[in-house]
Amino acid sequence: MTGFDYNDAIAGRFRGFLPVVVDVETGGFDARRDALLEIAAVIVGMAEDGSLLPAESHACHVEPFPGANLDPKALAFNGIDPDHPFRMALPEREALQKITAPIRKAVKASGCNRAILVGHNAFFDLGFINAAVERTGFKRNPFHPFSTFDTVSLAGLAFGQTVLARAVREAGIEWDSSQAHSAIYDAMKTAELFCTIVNRWDREIGHESGEAPPG
Repeated sequence: MTGFDYNDAIAGRFRGFLPVVVDVETGGFDARRDALLEIAAVIVGMAEDGSLLPAESHACHVEPFPGANLDPKALAFNGIDPDHPFRMALPEREALQKITAPIRKAVKASGCNRAILVGHNAFFDLGFINAAVERTGFKRNPFHPFSTFDTVSLAGLAFGQTVLARAVREAGIEWDSSQAHSAIYDAMKTAELFCTIVNRWDREIGHESGEAPPG
């Protein structure tokens, strides 16, 4: 989804940070040694009633950087063939530019100061983004370098579930296992989960305090 009309209310909700849900698929667990193979980002917006919703989604296949490790177990898990002729993968620097350009635009349009990464085990996704930024000397990274919102913790609190598929189902969101482990699908479902948890919190806290949610 693109072309969302951002309002500045979300800047007040998150202290000047714009939540952007990110999922990466990789060739292993080591951000410095293993290949970054897919990046997906879902920018979160705010409706007129103050509720959060997924606003824009962007995704990109990434070429393994020179000398990158590709763990066969990781590739078997995510189903990625790095040499597939139709991947249309971009070098890391171009991939970062493609993904972050609309994020920077949304940060400005929403009146925020910076993006904050939302992820399921967010340290993993941010670690790979930061490593790619360092490798390529990328200068326009919109994300806070270490602060994140982690839906593992949020879902554990809200639903007693920490596995993404189980948390999504517990939240009443549809989950298709056949599409799981692609960056764009996991990012979209993580975004729906994040918005559901925050919206539920705002409704319940706002109801208890007699205040309307931000918006």
